[in-house]
Amino acid sequence: MSSDPVRARPQRGVRPAGGARPPSVDAVLVAARARLAGDREPEALRDAARAVVEEERERLRSGVAPSTIERLANTLVTRLDGWLGSAAQASTINATGVIVHTNLGRAPWPDEAIAAARSAASGYLLLEIDRGSGRRGARFRLAEEHLIALTGGEDALVTNNNAAALALAVGLAGRGRGVAVSRGELVEIGGGVRIPEIVRRAGAKLVEVGTTNRTRASDYEAPLADGSVAMVLRVHPSNFRQDGFVEAPDASVLASIAHRYGALVVDDLGSGALLATEQFGLAHEPTPRERLAAGADVVTFSGDKLVGGPQAGVIVGRADLIARMRRDPLARAMRPDKVTLAAVAATLGLYRAGLAAERIPVWRMIAAPLDGLRERATAIAARLGPEASVVDVRSTVGGGSLPGETLPSAAIAIRAGSVDRLLAKLRAGTPAVIGRIEEGCALFDLRTVEPNDDSVLAEALEAAMPATRSSLTTG
Repeated sequence: MSSDPVRARPQRGVRPAGGARPPSVDAVLVAARARLAGDREPEALRDAARAVVEEERERLRSGVAPSTIERLANTLVTRLDGWLGSAAQASTINATGVIVHTNLGRAPWPDEAIAAARSAASGYLLLEIDRGSGRRGARFRLAEEHLIALTGGEDALVTNNNAAALALAVGLAGRGRGVAVSRGELVEIGGGVRIPEIVRRAGAKLVEVGTTNRTRASDYEAPLADGSVAMVLRVHPSNFRQDGFVEAPDASVLASIAHRYGALVVDDLGSGALLATEQFGLAHEPTPRERLAAGADVVTFSGDKLVGGPQAGVIVGRADLIARMRRDPLARAMRPDKVTLAAVAATLGLYRAGLAAERIPVWRMIAAPLDGLRERATAIAARLGPEASVVDVRSTVGGGSLPGETLPSAAIAIRAGSVDRLLAKLRAGTPAVIGRIEEGCALFDLRTVEPNDDSVLAEALEAAMPATRSSLTTG
């Protein structure tokens, strides 16, 4: 028997307390139909009505008074209409100060990517048809052409995420062949996925070299010389940083040693910066172009971190190796759909047009001047009264990018009442507002709030603060 409370049937002979019974499914449907807009599939309506009736049956078992048929019909209509707007209700203002926030969907897309995705989703497109000949051609190549131009790679391949890109790249080593990885780079990436597991799932054998804090190029030479290693895998520690007594091999020196013994070099950059990060006051982040120039055969990185577009994995490098990965049966399971490809291409096009820092939200937030953030925070705080003030804070890039690096920012600090209740009230709103807590204050960092959302943020804070104070007074 099903344990699902929506589908489960009441036990024979067991009646709700007091003998009350819920109305029939048909009765609820009749009462609700006049308020339902549009033609609805009968089975979908019946399934939803059954759930409402079953919930009422459970309520009656607990001894509560029966609901009216009108109330049950309202519940059904509200639920059905709510499903229509569920995506819009999920909209959120990120006031945490974490730019690439994994729990909030990582990078917000640029307008051009949104428009490209909408266009691709709303109709047909020449996904695998050559415009000139009318015959079947290579799958939508625009994103890959942009990547070749931006990174200097001979060819490129887009997958559905960077873990997929890395798995395909490691598979180049061959089943049972060794993949050398520094012990300091045996990291865990998003979702609990670990580098040793990726290597093993690709059918290769992990060969650890060096130590946790110090690995030299010479540490790779012995396993390369005896033929036990067919690939050197470099993994950028994008979600942590080591300081102190540490050492890592120079990329070009390591590539030279690996190639001397006929081994491949795969460099996983993770966040994949396509702009020079130091121009924004951040530490230098290696770029795909730099690593390819240093001798890497293949470089992988994400499309939804510092690139600032939709979730995707990117592989750039030698044309012959990209061709092998494209033929891999797993590549089909890992390829993105037309909407993602269109959005990735539009995002990359902004880099080639020289508009990335202006149009891509991640870089626009990184580049936002502190004076402007303070001015915006001051204007919002003035609407909230004496319980709100403007404070200097530090924002982070987040999303496994530039660990330990922060940017100066300005936030609205609210000390009124219960901070936890205030944040809970804001999370429950539409749009939801997400802040952070520091030293007993609720902080709302303006670096990660789009200027167009300032008035919406101010209204949400105004609405939540009186409710929070009132709950404390009456509680």
